Amino acid sequence: MFRYILLPATGDETDPPVFHTALTLARAWAGHLAFLHVRLDVQQLILTVSAGDFAGGAGVGELVDKLQLDSEAQQERARQAVQAFCAAEHLPLSAGPADGVPSAEWQSSTGEEARELALRGRAADIVVLGRARTGEAVALDVLEAVLLDSGRPLLIAAPTAPTAPIGRRIVIAWKDTAEAARAVADARPLISRAEAVTIVAVEEDATTSAASCERLRQALAWHNPAVCVRHVQPGATEPVDVLLAELTSLGADLLVMGGYSHRRVHEMVFGGFTRRVLEAAHLPVMMAH
Repeated sequence: MFRYILLPATGDETDPPVFHTALTLARAWAGHLAFLHVRLDVQQLILTVSAGDFAGGAGVGELVDKLQLDSEAQQERARQAVQAFCAAEHLPLSAGPADGVPSAEWQSSTGEEARELALRGRAADIVVLGRARTGEAVALDVLEAVLLDSGRPLLIAAPTAPTAPIGRRIVIAWKDTAEAARAVADARPLISRAEAVTIVAVEEDATTSAASCERLRQALAWHNPAVCVRHVQPGATEPVDVLLAELTSLGADLLVMGGYSHRRVHEMVFGGFTRRVLEAAHLPVMMAH
């Protein structure tokens, strides 16, 4: 079950889909939404800049004041957005477990957002993030930090808020790897409740063999009998485009996949395949690494 759900409250326009996606989980298990706002550490930023080529002087004080004011205004926007969301969704604000109903809590800290989310995420059942931030189609630094350093499953919200509970029709993008196995294990609370679960294997190499898919189907059938396998030959089409087409044809509302890797450290988790999925797939994506 996903009872303690961590999610960021940034104060930006990209927050609502994250809020609503996390709420679908909270409603399924009477869970708790821990909204976290991370304020910019202005003093640390100034020290870092001053250690470089920044000339300093009288302008430093003005810069600090402006950054502090901007940070306070951003936090207030985030706080008001959380309060308005909780009021509209009738979520009680409580630091302790509520009595059989979803609840919420406002938290704040100061520092680097990606690091704070990863650290606090270690105590959560799941972390829910948005794929976009203002000015970024896919916020890779935050996504990678949480996926690599929290040790917890990551649910990446769709670009728009869901209009129905997610996880009714699940697609598993299967490769016979440890990362994919962890993603499936983490998604079992949702898999066990789904109306349909499809293991999609876009045949590329031995990691998508029929034998490994059948082993997974047999194991998942103990949790949900409505599991089937689809082997797809990519042909001349890119494998990622084949997967995206399958998501559409199956009417999927959740994709489960591992954090696959290329050998270069820079692309350890979010290589080209994963980035393309996050850019083009208009549904939540659950990942583990």
